[in-house]
Parts: sequence; structure tokens; C-alpha cells
Amino acid sequence: MTTSRIARLRARFSALSIDSFLVQAASNQAYLVGTSVEPGDGYVLVTEKRVVFITDARYETELKHTIPTIDRVITRNYLEAVNQVLAADGTTVMGLEDTLPLQTFTWLDEHLVADPVPLSHVVDDLRQVKEPAELASLQKATALTSDGVTALLDVLHPGMTERAAALWLTRWMQDHGATGVSFPTIVASGPRSAWPHGQASDKLLAAHELVTIDCGFYVDGYTSDLTRTVALGDPGEPLKRAYQAVQTAQKLIMAAVRPGVTGDTLDRIGRNYLTEQGYGAAFIHGTGHGIGLDIHEGPNIGRGWPDRLATDQVITVEPGVYFPEQGGIRIEDDLQVTATGHTVLTTVPRNLIIL
Repeated sequence: MTTSRIARLRARFSALSIDSFLVQAASNQAYLVGTSVEPGDGYVLVTEKRVVFITDARYETELKHTIPTIDRVITRNYLEAVNQVLAADGTTVMGLEDTLPLQTFTWLDEHLVADPVPLSHVVDDLRQVKEPAELASLQKATALTSDGVTALLDVLHPGMTERAAALWLTRWMQDHGATGVSFPTIVASGPRSAWPHGQASDKLLAAHELVTIDCGFYVDGYTSDLTRTVALGDPGEPLKRAYQAVQTAQKLIMAAVRPGVTGDTLDRIGRNYLTEQGYGAAFIHGTGHGIGLDIHEGPNIGRGWPDRLATDQVITVEPGVYFPEQGGIRIEDDLQVTATGHTVLTTVPRNLIIL
């Protein structure tokens, strides 16, 4: 257990008007105590007096090994065990993640000995600023993913299927130390590259098409998120002009990344430039987000988001434009916010690569 993380959570109790907090989200469990169970298989309960992991016998041996100093309750009646701990500790108001299933909240609302209070982003907000060990893992993940995408570009060719390309990259990453993907690897080519979340298919890559590769891989529990759009031969002047606009927009956004700037400000920098270039309507998603234990974390970088960047957050910057039936372009990099600005962690070239 990371004692300082539990202390930071407890330090928020007073402002939240709670005296305990229930955690189901696996990434939040892992952040607080160093391990987790599958969603729905148990809870971490933090009171003013102790931390208790409530789960069943399937995890008992594992938890004895991974978190030997944490109190454990082994039962199939998780929620009744929550009640027993709260009663024993004299707890009166329990905060809980507002992402809990309605059925679970209904039971708590009817049976809990303390008042249940749904709350948003309590542990998630603690996770936004990374500790040195977390930054080291993120740096490893982004460096390895950069190497993997660079290696894929050496073998990408017309006649290869999107699915084969995605599987090739996944195998390369696993062979070199990645422990898994944070989302199914996207390889979308030709008209399908205009689908921002187009899953890899059996479509054959073809000459002169754009190919968008979007991937995220875990190393030491933390994930990368990298996107490149390349061309298999000259894609034509209109798409090359659009690529240049996206590349310039990303450069302008990244230049403004520093502590204190808001997500809305960063989004407007890129969106305004693309609008000036005639591509505003083609930029159909947000500009970026935080990464860490999850592929999408705070802060949010998009229209209307007031989130202000802070030193040692790790974010993505990913402007893109999409033209139905023609193709799409997205360039995404991972940045660590520093006291004086930022460091770009991903290293694949950002200029249009024509293979």
C-alpha cells in the first residue's frame, strides 16, 4: 500500500463531508493499494481507521502475497462485509464512486449503516499528477511504443491487411516487454482512415492510401497512446495539404503546453488554426486527455474544459481531420508537463511519412 496515497485520500474526507470511501474501479484500487480485482469482484474500503480489501476466496492467496499488510475480508457477501466494517469503525457517511452500478447503489441506499454519497473523480483526481516511479513507467511505455510503431513502418506494405498490421505490432510489443494493450490497436486505411475509432479489418492496404495507426500499450502497469498517419505512396495534394495543417496545429498546441494552461485554451489553439485553414468542420473530436493507469484520465483537453495543467501530468495532444470516403489524418503524441513547459515522450517523426 502506498501510505501517502491513502493519506491524501483521507485528507479530502473533511471537504467532501465523508468519513470513509468505497472503491470498486480496478485502476483506483491498484493506485491506492497496489493491486486490484476484476470489476464486481470486491472493494477497497478506506475508513479513518484502516484500509480493508473485501473480496472472495478466488483472490485470497494472491492478495496474501501482493498486499500482505492490508486487512482482508474474504466473503461472497461483499456489501454486507462493507456494512460490518463501517459499523465496527463507527463510520457515518461513506463516499462511493458514482460509476457504481445502479443495483449496487440501490442496495447500499437501502441497507448501509452509514449514509452513501456518490462522488465523482475522487481517486481519479489524485492520480492526475504522477509520482517519479509512475513517470518512469510512462516514459518506458511511450519509448517502447515509439520503437514498435517505427518497426511496423518498416514492414507495412500494400497487400497487407489492416488486421495483420495490428497483430504484427501487438506481437512486437509483447515480445519486447509490453504486458498488454489499453485498447484494440487501430489500423484504418484509405476511406476507413476517416473513421477516428475504426477497428482493424481484413481490408487490404493499397497504394497511395493513408493509413492511420493508433495504439496504446502497457508497461509496468502504465499505458502509452500514440497515433501516426502515413501514406503508402503519394496520397495526392489535397490530403498532403491537410496533413500539413494537422501537423502545424499539433505543433502550435504543444508549444503552449505548460502548467496553468486550460484544456479549453489548448483546444482553441488547434481548432482555430484548422478553421483558418478551412478544416474546422473536419476536426470532430477533442484535442487530448491524460494517460496513466487508464488510457483516458484527467485532465481533459477539449472545448469548454476548465482543467488546468499541472507539473508531472502526462497528456496526449491529438488533433485530426476526417473526410468521408477519402481518408483521415490524426497525429498524437504523449507529453509530460514540466515546471517550465513540457517534454515530448513519443519519438516517431511527425512529418508525413510516405512509404
